[in-house]
Amino acid sequence: MKINVYHAQRNRQTGDVESQAHVAIVNMPSSITDQNEALEYAYRWTQNTMGSWSRNDIDDNQDYNPGFVKRIGALNKRGMGLRSSMMGDLFEIETAFGQSLHEVDMFGFKELVE
Repeated sequence: MKINVYHAQRNRQTGDVESQAHVAIVNMPSSITDQNEALEYAYRWTQNTMGSWSRNDIDDNQDYNPGFVKRIGALNKRGMGLRSSMMGDLFEIETAFGQSLHEVDMFGFKELVE
């Protein structure tokens, strides 16, 4: 199972989401088979709490997880790392049985049904 992580790109004046940028692919350890647990794992490993999840050049970077998280695209200007995942971002779960799309909500995740 893997999760594609998309960060919301917001209008600076209105705060409205204008687009979503694909920022990461999070592959699950084999021990994770539950979708909710997978969403929580992807959320945790796209946070900047003790370093930067998107940069590999920081000493003692406890947020970098190269075995399971692959950053997609370039870093921000001047090499700044990507922001943490937050409310409004999208997590797309891919399994052998299909896909499901979830939005980071105020508490947990909300499945988006097409």
